[in-house]
Amino acid sequence: MRGIATRISENIIHVTYPADAIPSEGMIDDVPMCFSWNDKCVIKQSRISFEQRTVYRYVSKEDSFQKKMTANGEVSFTDESEKIPAGQSFSVCLEFEIGPDEVLQGLGQFEEGYADLRDRTEYLYESNMRIAIPFLVTTGHYGILLDHESAVIFCSEGNRVRFTIDCADDLSYYIFLGEDIESIISCYHQITGMPSMLPRWAFGYIQSKERYRTGKELEDTVAGFRSRRIPIDCIVQDWYSWEEGLWGEKKFDDRRYPDLLKTVGKIHDENVRFMVSIWPNMSSESDDYAEFYANDLLLPNSNLYNTFDEKAVEIYWKQTCRQIMNSGTDALWCDNAEPFSDADWSGEIKKTEIERYRVVKEASERSVDPVHLNSYGLYHAKGIYENWRKTYPEKRVVNLTRSGYTGIQKYGAVLWSGDITATYETLRKQIAEGIRMGLTGMPYWTLDIGGFFVVNDKYENRGCNDTEHKPLWFWHGDYNDGKDDMAYRELYVRWLEFGTFLPIFRSHGTDTPREPWQFGEAGDMFYDAITEHIRLRYRLMPYIYSIGAAAARCGSIMMRSLLMDYQDDENVRDITDEYLFGPALLVAPVYNPMYYLPGSNRIEGADKTRKVYLPRGNGWYDLHTGKYYEGGKVIYADAPIDRIPVFVKEGSVIPFSADMEYADEREGAVDHICVYEGRDGEFLLYNDEGDGYGYENGVYSLKRIIYSEEEHKVSVSESGGFGSDERLEIRFIKKT
Repeated sequence: MRGIATRISENIIHVTYPADAIPSEGMIDDVPMCFSWNDKCVIKQSRISFEQRTVYRYVSKEDSFQKKMTANGEVSFTDESEKIPAGQSFSVCLEFEIGPDEVLQGLGQFEEGYADLRDRTEYLYESNMRIAIPFLVTTGHYGILLDHESAVIFCSEGNRVRFTIDCADDLSYYIFLGEDIESIISCYHQITGMPSMLPRWAFGYIQSKERYRTGKELEDTVAGFRSRRIPIDCIVQDWYSWEEGLWGEKKFDDRRYPDLLKTVGKIHDENVRFMVSIWPNMSSESDDYAEFYANDLLLPNSNLYNTFDEKAVEIYWKQTCRQIMNSGTDALWCDNAEPFSDADWSGEIKKTEIERYRVVKEASERSVDPVHLNSYGLYHAKGIYENWRKTYPEKRVVNLTRSGYTGIQKYGAVLWSGDITATYETLRKQIAEGIRMGLTGMPYWTLDIGGFFVVNDKYENRGCNDTEHKPLWFWHGDYNDGKDDMAYRELYVRWLEFGTFLPIFRSHGTDTPREPWQFGEAGDMFYDAITEHIRLRYRLMPYIYSIGAAAARCGSIMMRSLLMDYQDDENVRDITDEYLFGPALLVAPVYNPMYYLPGSNRIEGADKTRKVYLPRGNGWYDLHTGKYYEGGKVIYADAPIDRIPVFVKEGSVIPFSADMEYADEREGAVDHICVYEGRDGEFLLYNDEGDGYGYENGVYSLKRIIYSEEEHKVSVSESGGFGSDERLEIRFIKKT
């Protein structure tokens, strides 16, 4: 038997093995299938096998269910289920021969921070801190996308890669061919959908923590930003907005939020947006749960709504609108969108990777067809997006979600890395995982600035979701005293400086407060570094909004691996701690202490520099000082507490705004353009109404700003129906 290879375009090949052509006993196809780029075979399908497996459903007695509180809220469970055969399917092993030199990347987000997946095994399943997307990206002129929603084990050994698909009724995959990684990611977007366009405010500063407890606290926090003139665009209400004991109810507790409409109105009066956390799991005592139960729209053996059922999706949305959306809420936070990870997220000792994969898979299969094991969060986001667009066409969809799958980028989704710990090692790994998410085709990614879990074993200082005070493998920050430890203040500042140059700029976590004034006051080095970086984010808003628009318009990646732009520079192959933010800015976050160790112990005489490799092929300007450096060199850049090394690519054209307190304050107006001399360059400056979908009908402006080095001249051409008469002040940055 041979697969059917259909050429979708010059760069995209779709390979299928239809279900009706697979023998019931399974088979092995040893006939190789070669895929070529520029007449050279770059990847070969070498082996494929199908092994028949039985799919089961689990039936439980209603009176056997129990409920318990977990790291992901209230869950229903039972140990008394009958396992009943429900049909036949296959596990599939798909193997390829690859070249000897390419870097293997993509596949979503994990926890290890690897530069290359070669000679590694990765388990593709959804869990807190893990986002599985079966899209392998390489420097070998090809990428592979599995067209399946099942759990997958990826294994690389030498010049072979193998995908073991846990459960499939057939086999479908795509081969993407291209000159570079950018073109391979473009193929991915052609097949799975273009990223959606986020509103301008979503690229501003987002303040969150676990958790604001009352409507007044929300109002006072916003007032605290405005009185101190610290820019902010969104404040977040985390879990437990509901009445005590009604986990996941999409109605606020009117004792703590007596007039939600008034509270949201006050927040909006300060030009701040409001985001609310909603959950797919609901207390069995809640009205929301009762509605799903009455309509038989819960997933089996769970307190989760059935996101695979259109009627359930419709009910979930109506529940969300009744108070939350109808109060004026601007964004949703779909937490726990991988709701079967509790078996992994428990215990004092972290399980092995294969054991983590096994327990999550087994827990998922009690409620979800294993064919769809990884896609709960995808369908969850799809339902939110499609209903939102019909109900609130004047507001762009913003959905912060902890889980995603192939194609989620088209549903207004912002992915974040889950409940990470406050350590410098975690910070280092997060840089690499953010880069990996960009390589997986996800333009909008973020994290919890400062780490979610801060405390280690000082249990009395743990956050409000810890009731048992037991050792837990994931709750192991380095700072028992939170913000009162000078060492944590330093770590938080470094994390926020990194976050300034992420697609989405969001502070969040438990154990300790996160507002800027919790880290000092004006004149203190930590406070000043925090507030100055928030202001820097807003000065860069025309640049950031433009690269965000480029993500939606053409699939461009905001947080870019150096491999994307310097694939021919062998020195960047192993770099996981530097990246490009858009086309112009090279960012090198600091991930080691220079001032304090835990316990507020001062470090004496620490070197306050950061080793940075500047890729060859062009020169680089220090964003802070304007100093010029030749590319292809390692330098030791100054990195005092008030800045991290950021360099501007020679020839870049960067638009800057004047200072703002919120992203729409100047409606996208540009204060000046900086041109970094040394070679020709250009930039596409985008602007529109900032929200709504008028841009889909041409209500936007796109200024092509071109710099000629030879003529030392800037020219501007404009398209779109949202023009302006603003004159662009040009500032030339010369080599020094």
